[in-house]
Amino acid sequence: MKIALVAPTHMPSRRANTLQVMKMAQAFTCLGHTVRVAVPGIVAQPVPWDELAHLYGLRARFPVEWLPSLSLLRRYDYGLRSVRWAQRWNADLLYTRLPQAAAIASAIGLATVLEVHDLPSGAMGAWLFRRFLRGGGRRRLVAITHALANDLTEKLGAPMERTESARALAAVGAATPGFTVVAPDAVDLERYADLPNPEQARQLLGGADIPVTIPPDRFTAGYTGHLYAGRGINMILEMARRLPEVAFLLVGGEPEEVIRLRETTPSRGLANVHSTGFVPNAELPRYHAACDAFLMPYQRRVAASSGGDIARYLSPMKLFEYMACGRPILCSDLPVLREVLNPENSVLLPPEDVGAWVAALEALRGDPSRRSALEARTLSEVKNYTWERRAERILDGLDVRLEKNF
Repeated sequence: MKIALVAPTHMPSRRANTLQVMKMAQAFTCLGHTVRVAVPGIVAQPVPWDELAHLYGLRARFPVEWLPSLSLLRRYDYGLRSVRWAQRWNADLLYTRLPQAAAIASAIGLATVLEVHDLPSGAMGAWLFRRFLRGGGRRRLVAITHALANDLTEKLGAPMERTESARALAAVGAATPGFTVVAPDAVDLERYADLPNPEQARQLLGGADIPVTIPPDRFTAGYTGHLYAGRGINMILEMARRLPEVAFLLVGGEPEEVIRLRETTPSRGLANVHSTGFVPNAELPRYHAACDAFLMPYQRRVAASSGGDIARYLSPMKLFEYMACGRPILCSDLPVLREVLNPENSVLLPPEDVGAWVAALEALRGDPSRRSALEARTLSEVKNYTWERRAERILDGLDVRLEKNF
C-alpha cells in the first residue's frame, strides 16, 4: 500500500509529535508499505537522512518532503498542498495527525486515517473533526487513549462501532478493529535488547559526548523527556534533597529549561542531580540503561509543547521506553495511565505526595527482589507495545476498503 503520511509540524524538531510521526512512518515501512512523509515549511536544502535517523532513532529509510506553509494561514494552505501532493503520488491512503489535511482529504474521498492525541479545541477544531467524519474518505479514527476515544464520542459524535482497547490492540489474534481504534504509543523494542546492567552502563557515562558522571555503585533514578510544567520536575528535585545518597539522572529539556535547572540545583545543594540536556533518540537507550528505576511524577495538569493541558489523555512514549529497558517504574496514579500500568507492573503513587515517592523509592532501593519482579513483568508486557504492532493493528482490514473515488 502507498501511504502518504502528513506531519502536523515542522522538522527536524524536538517536539514529541515529530518523533511519533517518524516512528509510525518507519513502522509502516517495516511492514512492507511504501511510505512518503510530508512536512510543513521550506528548508534551504534537504536535511541529510543520517541527521534525521540520528535525531529520531530510525533504522528504516523513507522519503521526506517539505511543502510550503505560511504561519499566517495556520496550516490550512499546507493541509491543501499535502492532499494534492498525496493525489499526485496516487497514494492509497493518507495518514495524518493534522485535522486540516484530514478534513480536506476525507471531503474529496481520499482514503484517510486521522490520529488524535487531544480533544479538538475551538469552533474550527470541532468543525474540522466533524468534516473528516462526514467525508467519503474517512477510513479510521485512531485515539491515543480510551479516555480520549470516549470524549470524542460523547462530545464530538465520533462513531464507536467497536473500540479496541490497548490490551485488545496488543492481543494476538484479536478481531479486526472497527472504525475507532485506541492505540497507545510504543517503542522500538530491538533497540533495548542486550543493554548493559546499570552499573556497567554508568561506567560508560562521563565521556566526551556525555556531560555527566555517576559512580557505578550509586543507585540511580532516571527521568527522560521535556521539563515542561506538570512533569513533576520540582518533585524530583525535592526527592533529591531528601535522598542525597541516590543519584537522579534527568535527560532532556529545551536549552532554556536546562539552564534554569542547572542554575537551580547548586543553590539548593543538589550535587546528586545530573542533567544532560537534549539527547537524540538514537542515543537514549544507553542513558536509560544507566538507571535502576524510572520516575514519571506527572501532576494533575500537564503542559504540552503547545501549552495546553494533556493530563486527561496522556500516553507518553517514555513509558514504553522505560518498560523496554526493564527497570521498575514509579508513576503518578492518574486514571489515563492505568490503561497501561497497574500495581503489578509499576509503583503507582499520589501525584502530589512527595513523601510517598521518597518512601517508595527508598523501599525499592532496598528490595532487589521487588525490583526484579517489576522488571520481569514490564519486559513481558512491553512486547505488546511495538511500533510495528501498533501500525499493523491500525491498518488491519483497511486494504479491502481502499476504493479510490476521487
